[in-house]
Amino acid sequence: MSVAAAPSGLFDCRDAYVRAVEELAVEDDRIVAVVNDSVGSSKLGKFRDRFPDRLVNVGIAEQNMVGVGAGLANGGKIPFVSGASCFLSARALEQIKADCAYSQANVKLCGISSGVAYGELGATHHSIEDIAWLRAIDRLTVIVPADPWETAQAIRAAAAHDGPVYVRISRMPVPELDRDHDAFRIGQAEQLRAGQDVAIIANGTLVHRALDAARLLEAEGISARVINMATVSPIDTAMLAQAAATGAIVTAEEGLAHGGLGGAVAEYCATHSPVPMRMLGFPGFLPTGSAAWLMDRFGLNAQGIAAAARDLLAVKAR
Repeated sequence: MSVAAAPSGLFDCRDAYVRAVEELAVEDDRIVAVVNDSVGSSKLGKFRDRFPDRLVNVGIAEQNMVGVGAGLANGGKIPFVSGASCFLSARALEQIKADCAYSQANVKLCGISSGVAYGELGATHHSIEDIAWLRAIDRLTVIVPADPWETAQAIRAAAAHDGPVYVRISRMPVPELDRDHDAFRIGQAEQLRAGQDVAIIANGTLVHRALDAARLLEAEGISARVINMATVSPIDTAMLAQAAATGAIVTAEEGLAHGGLGGAVAEYCATHSPVPMRMLGFPGFLPTGSAAWLMDRFGLNAQGIAAAARDLLAVKAR
């Protein structure tokens, strides 16, 4: 499936998301969309035009939006509940917990423009806590795709999965990743680069930066394994065991440094394969600024990831 590329060769994953939902809707009349006055930001305008009777706009009412989605699921539909991740995850957390996860409603929650994509709009629009919050909810699948191909595959996998799923969809431009396979499975990580000295585990917009960091380290004689951990819950423990076997792990994510992907990896390692770790992410509430500035300011780039790996290996060598 192709998506429109920016002049730089980078892609907005929302395009892959909406195209996948439209294709699913053609194949299955149970597919519907529910939005919170977010047709534009979710890029669902074409879906609305093609399927006017299958899009419900509840207005700026996120709790109601998730409740409507759960009701539609109970009626046999497969709803894609789409809204800015900062509002979907925070305002409707109780409904996600009770109406979706506890009730095992077949709702597909789509957190749009996640992380710091709305950087210039300030702290209220940063969505850096969502993974930490949502992975704590029992029986809720949480997926953070890394590029357009994986976004589309995650949407298709979510539609086929029986139960609630949260898919975190980025608007920050990312490149398409090179892969030697064409399969995506919920709960299965992928190793994008082999390495023996340290494992870098990332997801979302940090995956291509992790690969760039591995190339920097390779020039210094450091062999870094890169793992794309798209599914945070349930997490791929077999891949984590292999990562821990390198003796050092760096995690990198466009979210809180603790509680999200880093927290999930640390929990596994602490109880099964203790290993020195560095968890890269945001420390807490953030200032206003562009997404690019915020990522660089807090070391969420190739240089920052490589530096964390060097520091970790220095500690390991003592």
